[in-house]
Amino acid sequence: MTNKTSNKNTIAKSAAAVSIAVMCSRVLGLVREQIFAGLFGAGMTYDAFIVAFRIPNLLRDLFGEGALSAAFVTVFTAYDTTRTKEETFRLASNVLTFILILLSLITLLAMYFAEPLVHLLAPDFSLVTGKVELTQKLTRIMLPFLVFISLSAVVMGMLNTKGKFFVPAIASSFFNLGSIIGGVSFAYILPKYGQPAIAGMAIGTLLGGLMQLGIQIPTLLKTGFRYKPILDLRDPGLHRILKLMIPATIGLSATQINIFVNTGFASTCGDGAVSWLYYAFRLVQLPIGVFGVALSIAMLPILAKQAARKDIAQMKKTMISSLTLVFALTLPATAWLMLLSEPIIRVIFERGAFTSFDTIATAQTLTFFSIGLFAYSANKILVPAFYALDKTKYPVIASFIAVGLNIVIIYFTIDRFQHLAIAFSTSCTMLINFIFLMVVLYRSMGGFSVSTLLKALVKIAISCLGLILTVLLIQPLVAITLSGNILQQVFGLASLFLASSISYGALLYFLKLEEMNILLTKIGNKLKRQKTA
Repeated sequence: MTNKTSNKNTIAKSAAAVSIAVMCSRVLGLVREQIFAGLFGAGMTYDAFIVAFRIPNLLRDLFGEGALSAAFVTVFTAYDTTRTKEETFRLASNVLTFILILLSLITLLAMYFAEPLVHLLAPDFSLVTGKVELTQKLTRIMLPFLVFISLSAVVMGMLNTKGKFFVPAIASSFFNLGSIIGGVSFAYILPKYGQPAIAGMAIGTLLGGLMQLGIQIPTLLKTGFRYKPILDLRDPGLHRILKLMIPATIGLSATQINIFVNTGFASTCGDGAVSWLYYAFRLVQLPIGVFGVALSIAMLPILAKQAARKDIAQMKKTMISSLTLVFALTLPATAWLMLLSEPIIRVIFERGAFTSFDTIATAQTLTFFSIGLFAYSANKILVPAFYALDKTKYPVIASFIAVGLNIVIIYFTIDRFQHLAIAFSTSCTMLINFIFLMVVLYRSMGGFSVSTLLKALVKIAISCLGLILTVLLIQPLVAITLSGNILQQVFGLASLFLASSISYGALLYFLKLEEMNILLTKIGNKLKRQKTA
């Protein structure tokens, strides 16, 4: 077996395991959002929760899961490849201690400044009586989530480097379980003591973060790791991780500036706008997580090992293969979300406090978000390549270009399109970001096989055309079921997804897209093993 085929199989196998786990998590995530929609709808209460949760999420991306995870995996993989087991695990213990202390201090500081943070993120909340106070309360409850999820990211990086992908990926399912079970329980208990029900969901979020960390510990212990309370600020491995994190954190700060900007603009569009954007983006996150993030997680350890060996030729093949897979998986998802946005939103969310008006508004938002879906997912593949090449400044530059363009696009379109301008701008900036990263990476790697990628894209485009035609032909036949009761709606959507999936898969098989065939084989084998276990 050639190295090229071996790498394709390794990535596909790892991505298949991660995709199954992430799919479980995202489905549970949708259940979580359904509960929110049914209990709180799209208005003041849920707007407050979204903004409150955005603050620890913002800090998590800046200091934890985003920058830390990629930097840690790069250095930990290098240690695992070239150093002793003791040196490698000592580095991990030192990083865990450092992160625990640093993020605990940041959490306490953010709790103290919760009120000005809320005013900064959503200035127009002060126009609605009690909205700032509620957001502030929820923020303080959820801030410790930052510590749990960041430690979880370090543990996930260790397990991925050791070839353990499924457990870290399924761990986020336990976050959703904790959020659902704990959140709903507290949501019914707290009002009896004069506290808002939404505070119960905030406590559930905190419990979910703790469960996401805890479920990975047994698997980590099986690798031989034993935590030792070490804090060595002179450790060169820690210095290298921090050095890699600095440009990544600066780049992610640009993303967070975008979130600040988008939330600020959305808060001017009236009650519900923040919620519609959030619900729609959560649906877009399903294919991004299942495909883009899964492939990124599977690819990074392989790229890091190839970089440690200075094997640029194999790095190019790994990247092209991964991009081909992400396009093959996200382009049909884009077509589905754009063609079927309204029936999808209706079947998932329209019940309880979530009205038909909310369905239409969220579906329109989803359509605009979907435009940039493939680019958003592809960027998840491109950024790790820059990490492996130790060229982290370029994603930073791309992020700040995106910030500037985002502000300009929203500024000139929000008066006319309201919250839809934010979704449209997000897609535009992701597309521009993708083009910039592709061009720079091509030059940084001394070129790669663009013709191979283009040939694959042609096959995927033809297959997507078959998918679209199938949906358009069958949709009139199931139109009655799509507007019926919940079971009829599910049946109608399932019919459309099944028929168009068969059409898409058959065309890809006929056109012989190698990466897709490998991935489907690995997923099938994984499911068979789980069924017989």
